[in-house]
Amino acid sequence: MKNLVLVALAITTLYSCKNQNKAEDESSLASEEAAMTTEATTEAQFNITPIEHATAIFDFGEDVFYIDPVGGAKAFENKPKPQVILITDIHGDHLNEETLTAVADSSTTIFAPQAVVDQLKGAIKEQVTVIANDETQTWDGYTLTAIPMYNLREEAKQFHTKGRGNGYLIEKDGMRVYFSGDTEDIPEMRNLKNIDKAFICMNLPYTMPVTSAADAVIDFKPKEAYPYHFRGQNGMSDVDQFKGIVDSADVGTEVIILDWYPNGAE
Repeated sequence: MKNLVLVALAITTLYSCKNQNKAEDESSLASEEAAMTTEATTEAQFNITPIEHATAIFDFGEDVFYIDPVGGAKAFENKPKPQVILITDIHGDHLNEETLTAVADSSTTIFAPQAVVDQLKGAIKEQVTVIANDETQTWDGYTLTAIPMYNLREEAKQFHTKGRGNGYLIEKDGMRVYFSGDTEDIPEMRNLKNIDKAFICMNLPYTMPVTSAADAVIDFKPKEAYPYHFRGQNGMSDVDQFKGIVDSADVGTEVIILDWYPNGAE
């Protein structure tokens, strides 16, 4: 009888241990799945709608951003109103006061370099917060950093001088998104780290050739790279070539090509 009791106790103990281990395994699996769900939710918080060339609407969490809104009110018909507007430079494909006034309301926060503010004439000027190269602004969990944008080639330096315009790095909840603005493959871009989504210009003679853009992306290795602002003096840059170069380098960057020119090259 004593031996039977001992055997029964051993079986009970073994069964309890197995159930405990199973519960621990299931708990661990649930934690991993929760972490994966959280990561997926973070990734899903950024969505972009190209408007044309350098102009886009994107949402970050529950907030709507416009970047370089041009094209008049018509370009933004039936689109959600922005909480934040980012302007990179003074040229007409980035700054249009009529459009800016049409899409912003009194609650819209606008960030731009000083050179942009100097170009504005109307009441909208008072609504702009100046952000200079390397400066950071924070609000509601967001961090916005102004990244320099400028030309390196001697024949192109007159287009974008260092310190005048801004690229932008926008961060929230671990997501890091970079818009290059009008730049060449400058050290400040190549030195970026842990970028989730990078929007990279490439058009001649104003910014940089496809090969330079690809080389820069291979250097700083964003998770995703999006060619944008790729209409130049002689038509469209070859974004398929850009993708081919980056893909061949096998650095872990996925190149995603969106429709930035719904009306064609004109």
